[in-house]
Formats: sequence, C-alpha cells, structure tokens
Amino acid sequence: MEGSSGNPETGVRTEGNVKVTTGGGDSALHKKNSMVRADLVNLADVDAALERHLNRAQSKPAPSAEQAADPPGPAEEWEINPREITLKNIIARGTFGTVHKGVYKGQDVAVKLLEWGEENTMKKSEVQYYRNQFRQEVAVWHKLDHPNVTKFIGASMGNSDLRIPSAVDGDDGFHHVPNNACCVVVEYLAGGTLKDYLIRNRRKKLSYKVVVELALDVSRGLAYLHSQKIAHRDVKTENMLLDKQRRVKIADFGVARVEASNPKDMTGDTGTPGYMAPEILDGKPYNKKCDVYSFGICLWEVYCCDMPYMTLSFADMTSAVVHQNLRPEMPKCCPNGLADIMRKCWDANPEKRPQMSDVVRMLEALDTSKGGGMIPDGAQPHGCFCFGKYKGP
Repeated sequence: MEGSSGNPETGVRTEGNVKVTTGGGDSALHKKNSMVRADLVNLADVDAALERHLNRAQSKPAPSAEQAADPPGPAEEWEINPREITLKNIIARGTFGTVHKGVYKGQDVAVKLLEWGEENTMKKSEVQYYRNQFRQEVAVWHKLDHPNVTKFIGASMGNSDLRIPSAVDGDDGFHHVPNNACCVVVEYLAGGTLKDYLIRNRRKKLSYKVVVELALDVSRGLAYLHSQKIAHRDVKTENMLLDKQRRVKIADFGVARVEASNPKDMTGDTGTPGYMAPEILDGKPYNKKCDVYSFGICLWEVYCCDMPYMTLSFADMTSAVVHQNLRPEMPKCCPNGLADIMRKCWDANPEKRPQMSDVVRMLEALDTSKGGGMIPDGAQPHGCFCFGKYKGP
C-alpha cells in the first residue's frame, strides 16, 4: 500500500498520517488517538483483555451506600460535611432561607440554610452572585474570635446531593434542599435576638445598668470587627443575639465586608432602613463609621425599648435623615452622658463620629449606680419627666 510502513514487533504500522494497531493485546484498547480498522482487529485478544479488566473490577470491594451518598470532601478549611448536622426546629425565616436549631458533633448549633429559589427558577448568574456573597460572609466570619461575636463553626457550599439529616421533616430522615443551597453553622444562643428581648421589655423598660451592659457588649464586638478592618454594614438589634447569661454577640455577616482602602469602593444601599447612615442613604461613599451611626440608633433603641421613626414611610424617613438631620427623639430622663454618646455616634459627618474603641471607653466611664433608666410606661401616664425623685429603673 502506498505510503505504508510498519513495525512487526510492536504491531503498529503507518498508513499515510494514520497509525494502525494490528495486535498487542491490551495496547489495542488503550491507544486513545488511534484509528483501528475493523478487519484487522483480533477479537480473541479483545475478549481476553475485557475478561482481565472485569476480573480486576470485581476484585475491588464495592463502596458502601453511605460512601456512595456522601458529598465530596472539604474543599476549604472551613467546609464541613453536612451529613454530620442534624436539623431540628426552625427558629427564624428570611428572604432566602431559614435558620434551624440543630446538633453538630454533639453540640447545639444554629444552622443558617440558604435556598436561593427552587431549581431552574433563578438565572445561573443570580445563583452564582448569591453563592459568592455567601462565600464572602464565610471568609469574613471563620477567622473571627471574640466573646461578643457569634462563634463560627463551619459551612458547606452545597453540592448535587445536599441532604441534611433532620429530626422533624423528610420521610427518609433528611431535609432536602435545591442543589444550589448552602449552609453555615454557628454556636446556638438560647436568648434569642436583642430586638426580641427589647420587645419583651417594651412596657417596663430596662434598668440603666442593664442598658449600659448590653451597649458595652455590642460596642466591644464592633470595636473588635473594626480592629480587623471589617465593616459589618448591617448593625441592628435583630443581628445581635443573647446567650443564657444575657451577653450580647454580634451575628449575621451577610453583608459584612473587609473595609476598602479607597472609600469610593464601598458604595451602595447596604443595611436596614432606620439604622442606615445618611451617607449610605444618599448613595455616597462610606467606611466603618457607618457602623458607628447604626450603633447610636441601637443605643437609643436599647435605652427606650422602642423603635424610632415608627410613623414615617421609608421615603419620608430617608429624606428627613439626609436633608433635615432627623434623629430619634431623646427622652428627657436620659442621662446626659448616655445622650451625649448617642449624639456623637449619629453625627451627620462621619469624620466627627468617634471610633468604636472610643465609644467603649465612654460607656465604661458612665456611672450607673444612681439609676437613670427610661421611665416605665405604667409609671408616668404622660411620658417621661426628670423633675421628680424617680430616676427610672
């Protein structure tokens, strides 16, 4: 044949630019880039090679059902196997998922389970955006270590078989979620949110000593975050959790971000109306001082056990905060020292707001031995006044 050459020892010859295998047993099966002429294949050799392959496969132990069902091993230092979590009751619901009480390796935990819509109902680009946001949250959270910051335990980015053992749902004992779901596991805090605690005390209010203790917990946690170059960006009483000893821990780092070296890189509506600093509401660049502003609002809320701007719409509130310097109304019975801290924190000019480390020192200097808490609702029908002997709880 024209242009043909061959090597009888290897069983390979060349026809033009094509290599043809004429023998060699197993080698005929493994030449991925070869073209084989059917009329030259030795079927006896093929049968023998297939038999040897089957014998090798049968000699290997089959994987157990548990091994076959397990998701891939951890890809990040913070990633955990969701099969080691057992879900219990739901303790909170959000836009993109739920928070469950659960157990992980014998420890009570809170499991934040994010489900970004059912499969095929959200664009891949949208799913990827939320997954990136989640990864950012975990990247911030897993490195933190402070008594006033909720302890991070681990997370899972989800996979094609994310089934989490559940004690309350799933006929097969598992909680089934869409393939794109993710979960984060943190310490479980039995005291609930700070906001719920304030609501429970709305009528009787809190003693001045308790107000300052709660404020110190929050301020110390924020000062630590700021020392790590992290801006929380969504400081509010809903994102503060209480343990059994009423110690406050900062939670929910869904929008937390390592502070940009250029303030212009940190823009956009991030946070919750009512707590948002005017520079954010106005779409201007901001930095970690936005957390100081939000803390000032939280401090007023803790003292009053109430919410500011209850009668205003979001649009009216935003306009008034930005253009008319609207702030919560200061109770007359509020001690001057505490009122001064609030006003400094919510100053319209971010540069004039104190650092959170300075706020901690100002709160530590307050004298709570003589009372000064907000007047309980039932103690003064006409509101709070400061001319009598009663100085609040």
